[in-house]
Amino acid sequence: MGFTTLTSTAVPLPIENIDTDQIIPARFLKATTREGFGDNLFRDWRYDSNDQPKADFVLNDSTYMGDILVAGKNFGCGSSREHAAWAIKDYGFKVVVSSFFADIFKGNSLNNGLLPVQVTDAFLNELIETVEGNPAAKITVDLEAEKITNESTGNSEPFEINAYKKMCLIKGYDDIDYILSGKEEIEAFEAKRVIF
Repeated sequence: MGFTTLTSTAVPLPIENIDTDQIIPARFLKATTREGFGDNLFRDWRYDSNDQPKADFVLNDSTYMGDILVAGKNFGCGSSREHAAWAIKDYGFKVVVSSFFADIFKGNSLNNGLLPVQVTDAFLNELIETVEGNPAAKITVDLEAEKITNESTGNSEPFEINAYKKMCLIKGYDDIDYILSGKEEIEAFEAKRVIF
């Protein structure tokens, strides 16, 4: 399901250079469907060697929740595994905010219905400080207007997104859904063709 505007609380993860192996460790990449990867999102940070939740990791702290992950600079670096986007989306996040994304991670996210919102370092720091100081603070992501707003301060920043990917996110389409959405037009075009 897509969205045009999302207002939500957020989960702060102010760690820089989070790579795809930290997002979803390689030993969990055996599955071929997208479901279930959220269970192992940040697995080695969330659980100890006895598979017990680490109390000091933010995803194990019920104080913080929401559809938005606010992460440190250079998010999604490392290997090109698409599973990283799958895991974040399957966990329940709809948006990841950072001041820089690895290109391949950004592309994988957009292809899988996860919106990466790139902001300035200063605005990212403001969002992290706001959320850490008040877990009930809300962030609004206006996909149509390409704008993100810190509802606590009223400050906003624009962000960029490819027009085609924006349309797909709003409608909740992947690339196949987009093609299928034009089925009637395709069939009408084919019906008009003259075969010699």
